[in-house]
Amino acid sequence: MPAIQGMPYGNCLLLSDGPINNSTGIPFFYVTPKDNTVTDLLKNPMASLTLPEADGNFCRKNVIDPEDPRCARLTLTGQMVTVPPEEVEFAKQAMFSRHPVVRKWPRSYEWFFMKMNIEHIWLQSWYGEVSPIAVEEYLKAVPNKGLLNGL
Repeated sequence: MPAIQGMPYGNCLLLSDGPINNSTGIPFFYVTPKDNTVTDLLKNPMASLTLPEADGNFCRKNVIDPEDPRCARLTLTGQMVTVPPEEVEFAKQAMFSRHPVVRKWPRSYEWFFMKMNIEHIWLQSWYGEVSPIAVEEYLKAVPNKGLLNGL
């Protein structure tokens, strides 16, 4: 879109971090080159993704909106890349197990998989406080089975 060319903007993309019982923490996306966001990412792959604490104990127990600053949010920043051929089967399992409806999306849209190669992670868990998390530590974390499993 010429009016906003070169400017950052947000979009909602379908994502998954692995099949239901195998969350990896790496966000995978099912995208089409017909989406302006994807066209931009193919030119400049830097992106960030913010995930609110949608199902954590604190926010649920205290009936607090997940977008309230008291509810944690995780921001991943990195490069968006096309999933290499050797990872496409895993990306399919990751996406289709969590979002089965995408199998029925029109093939004419030339869907393909992208993933974020995470470079930086921030955790904001209170008003304005941000804590960096090492990527290695993030990837070692085990999802809490009592919560929604993964992304």
